[in-house]
Amino acid sequence: MNPLLGVGLALVALIGGGLLLGWQGVIFATTGIVFWLLLQMSRLMRVMKQAGAAPIGSVANAVMFHAKLHAGMKLVDLLALAGSLGRKLDGEGKRYAWQDAQGDRVELRLEKGKLVEWRLERADSSGAAS
Repeated sequence: MNPLLGVGLALVALIGGGLLLGWQGVIFATTGIVFWLLLQMSRLMRVMKQAGAAPIGSVANAVMFHAKLHAGMKLVDLLALAGSLGRKLDGEGKRYAWQDAQGDRVELRLEKGKLVEWRLERADSSGAAS
C-alpha cells in the first residue's frame, strides 16, 4: 500500500471517529490503526523467520521465481516469494542473487527497496551457470 494512502486513511478514521463519536471514536480509530500496524509487523516477522531459517541465496525453482517477479516488488515480497535471504553481490546492497539446486540463478537489482531489474541465468547441460 502507498504510505500516503495509509496515512490518509488513518487521518480520515481519526477525524471521522472524532466527529461521529467524540473521544470514544478517536480511541476506536486508534485501536484499529494499531491493530493494522500489528498485523503488518506480524507478517514481516513471519517472512523474516522463514527466510532466516533457509540457506542464504537458495530458492526451490529459479525459473518459477523469475516468472513471478515484476517491477516495483518490495523486498519483503521478494523474501516471501523466494523463501530465503538473497546472496549479496555488491557492497552497496543493491544486487542480490538466488540459485536453485539445478544451477539456474536469478539476479536482482533493487532501488529504494523495490525491484527495478532482474535476469535469469540458466545452467547449461554440464551444470555450470552461463
